[in-house]
Amino acid sequence: MTTNDKTAPVRQQPDQNAISLDLMNRMKMHGMAEAFRESLAGTTAQAMTPDSFLSMLLSREWDYRAQAAVTRLTKNASFRYKAYIEEIDYTVSRGLDRNQMERLATLDFIRNGQNLFITGSAGTGKSFLACALGHEACKRGIRTLYANAAKLLGLLKVAKVKNSLEAELKKIERCQLLILDDLFLVQLDAKERPILLDIIEDRHERKSIIITSQYPSSSWYDMVGDPTVADAILDRIVHSAHSIELTGESMRKLKAKKA
Repeated sequence: MTTNDKTAPVRQQPDQNAISLDLMNRMKMHGMAEAFRESLAGTTAQAMTPDSFLSMLLSREWDYRAQAAVTRLTKNASFRYKAYIEEIDYTVSRGLDRNQMERLATLDFIRNGQNLFITGSAGTGKSFLACALGHEACKRGIRTLYANAAKLLGLLKVAKVKNSLEAELKKIERCQLLILDDLFLVQLDAKERPILLDIIEDRHERKSIIITSQYPSSSWYDMVGDPTVADAILDRIVHSAHSIELTGESMRKLKAKKA
């Protein structure tokens, strides 16, 4: 008895391109997978040598991972504002020096473990400037954390009661840049002083802090509330600090007038 070739099942060849795409996604090479998928829809691959095609795929994967890292750093930083260096308004008279901001935007002060104080009345743009520098840090791959100072110290006091303060302080310590917004809005209490000192001691001359405050740094000694702790805190942050002192009307008030 002979086999009828017309009735024999046809074995389909696997789609090699589909297999390659599946492997790329399984290995989480999503940038490469997207570039490969685009090449299948056009004539890019045919116009390139194997070496240049591979180089293109690797470049797309690198760009994808770099952008994903920036997105992750920005999300974890928990910024108050979506603020960027390019959006800073220099047309309003508030004592903001463009040259100084451009120097700070290089982020050399962070690489050198130095600090930055941004002081001025409510609404003059302190938090915006701090967040803009923070976003720039994330774009450069610098791990950053933004926190309202009063809320952070309140959370850390609760953590101390729960015996989890050390773990929370280690999370903060892992960040190369810490932004403490509205620090010294009210005088520190007896539980907050040692916590703030721990944060500053851990970062001293190694990692940076941006502090925004409505009070000038000359008033911070009294706001700490204890002379010994005040000496310890200020001695560790003042000597390696850059300073921006904002003046003039509230930016929110000026925008309201324009509206």
